[in-house]
Amino acid sequence: MLNKFKKTLKRDWPFLLMLLPGVILTAIFSYGPLYGIIMAFQDFNPGLGFAGSKWVGLDNFRLIFKQAQFLNTIYNTFFISIMKIIFQTLASVVFALQLNEIRNNGAKRLFQTIVYIPNFVSWVIMAGILLNLLATDGIVNQMLKVFGAKPVQFISNRKVFPWTLIFTDMWKTFGFGTVVYLATMTSIDPELYESAIIDGAGRWKQTLYITLPMLVPIIILMTVLALGNVLSAGFDQVYNLYSPVVYPTGDIIDTYVYRLGLQNGKYAIGTAVGLFKSVVSTVLISTSLIIAYKTANYKVF
Repeated sequence: MLNKFKKTLKRDWPFLLMLLPGVILTAIFSYGPLYGIIMAFQDFNPGLGFAGSKWVGLDNFRLIFKQAQFLNTIYNTFFISIMKIIFQTLASVVFALQLNEIRNNGAKRLFQTIVYIPNFVSWVIMAGILLNLLATDGIVNQMLKVFGAKPVQFISNRKVFPWTLIFTDMWKTFGFGTVVYLATMTSIDPELYESAIIDGAGRWKQTLYITLPMLVPIIILMTVLALGNVLSAGFDQVYNLYSPVVYPTGDIIDTYVYRLGLQNGKYAIGTAVGLFKSVVSTVLISTSLIIAYKTANYKVF
């Protein structure tokens, strides 16, 4: 065993050396701070530190689950995340099918690049653009007025705001899924389409009975993997778009932890909420990987 390790080390040392900076940074910024989890079980006082703060056990967890606001953020997080997955998947599949019908490769690559570009724009910049577009006197409401509709408060209306998050996220991120599904379509055996043409099938039937069934495994895989991050509803997006007016419907676990722990100085309770989210997320990610392996033969390890 030792000889095999030495042989592997001798052979792969350049690659291991390249990994070293990443391993060190991960250890410092991801594993080092884990010691702070102890705050979730203390009445933490920054002046007294970990050693001097009173140990309260599970009292912080009991407290957060008694708060209606926290339970509401759990519902908001699940609702927003699941709706994002559904609409992003639908948009990606539909647009990929449309791109697949374009015979001009130059035009296909152009549209593919256009829809993919927003993935590289941060939510700080995107939020500034959206706040102008969706303002009461913004372009979107100006267009609604042309068609005789009343202005919509996209950012400050509690009922509308969650859907604003869902559709703006879809607009920004569906390009990535489009690229994945389009790449899957290019790997479909052309003989299947040739046989369908001989049998008299048109483009619609080819799409319905060949393209879509061949896309099902990758759709399942992408959806299952996204379910692992269902408790991360997009902190950067929500934080840059929301306001106190829409907290009841737009507040998610991450923004709740940020306000509670950092802005209000309730570090122990904020850590307890964060720990709860981490445990549930770990279970969801593990479950999603198992399902992905069972349904699409996808495995990480």
